[in-house]
Amino acid sequence: MIRLIPALAALALAVVPCAAQDDMIPEPDGYRMQEFRGPVPASLEGGTMIDTETAHRLWEAGEAIFVDVFPQPPRPEGLPEGTIWNAPRRDTIPGGTWLPNVGFGAIEAERDAYFREHLAELTGGDAAHPLVFYCLADCWMSWNAAKRAIVEYGYSAVYWYPKGTDGWSAAGHDLQKVDAAE
Repeated sequence: MIRLIPALAALALAVVPCAAQDDMIPEPDGYRMQEFRGPVPASLEGGTMIDTETAHRLWEAGEAIFVDVFPQPPRPEGLPEGTIWNAPRRDTIPGGTWLPNVGFGAIEAERDAYFREHLAELTGGDAAHPLVFYCLADCWMSWNAAKRAIVEYGYSAVYWYPKGTDGWSAAGHDLQKVDAAE
């Protein structure tokens, strides 16, 4: 089912065609808890799965908030005390907000609060504001984050872009460096 947001209805959003029956990855009952890189489902209950063309149209319209959930690499173990380590920056869709580590299957209370607060800030507290969640291609992090936004936080205009920055870049669209939201 395609849910069109009134302000975006002119975009004629398309749902990504489902994979062949033999290739279908079922949605888990809960969140994906491990092996986050691999084939993803062809659906997200309560949300709308979108392809690169639709993601680009949403981006051009400027009315959806793009949320990158790529995990942030941890500080390498074994660095000598006093060694300065700068967390790497992320290449993301221009204008996207990087909320790292919110796509794990289980997130600690502090990370949950971080995710909730940033989504509320980004949407101005409007749970019907369109949100586009992404990561890399074949990454369950974006599926988990989108599902969490729907099921736990009550967001109703959730779009899941499973091709993520890989699909965006492959289509010839630019990426920009971004720091994680604090």
